[in-house]
Amino acid sequence: MDEETAPQKGTVTQRAIEQIKAMIGEGRLEPGQRLPTERDLAAQLGISRSSMREAIRALTVMGVLEARHGSGIYVTQLEAGDLLETFGVVADLSRGPRLVELLEVRRILESTATALAAARVTPEQLAEVEKHLKAMNATDDPEEILAHDLAFHREIAMAAGNDTMAAILEGLSSRTFRARVWRGYQEEGAFERTRREHAAIHRALVARDPEAARAAAAAHVGEVEQWLRAQLEA
Repeated sequence: MDEETAPQKGTVTQRAIEQIKAMIGEGRLEPGQRLPTERDLAAQLGISRSSMREAIRALTVMGVLEARHGSGIYVTQLEAGDLLETFGVVADLSRGPRLVELLEVRRILESTATALAAARVTPEQLAEVEKHLKAMNATDDPEEILAHDLAFHREIAMAAGNDTMAAILEGLSSRTFRARVWRGYQEEGAFERTRREHAAIHRALVARDPEAARAAAAAHVGEVEQWLRAQLEA
């Protein structure tokens, strides 16, 4: 009996998951809103409380819902930063060809963000970008260079004015940190080339030239991507 009902229960739970996601997508449940009680929601969807409990548990693991101790279950606020944890896990666990794919995605997004930043960057944001560029040029310590490298790109992503894109790029940049460290230690002249590439990006931002900024950022990330491809093929 159990063997016959188990697949059906799974199907019911999956349907409940999709229905709750649809309620959020259609605006019947808003980000930050408390879910109806398990009993009421089960009755509303016409399923058992045990299936509803499984659906809520699954959606909590997925990050769609969040449990607040002593308060209940809520729809996640769905802030852009919430993408970091979910996306970052995928990026962090990637190796080899998958890491190359992630760098390819970063190249596409980084070039777009840098082009947007060239059009939207404020004088204060530009000053922060320049600060990290100068700090990078003033040291030969690999860890310091890479720290300012990350900050340089973070400031540009924020200047693009798209929080979701910035959150994804933050996940990509921090999770590919090890690949850049590897490149820096193994390839002679990598840091000097990185400095030149950052200078080209900065010049395009100062000139407020989106297309030049796009090209400079694409070339910069493309260097890392091509190097990693070569390592995998060696």
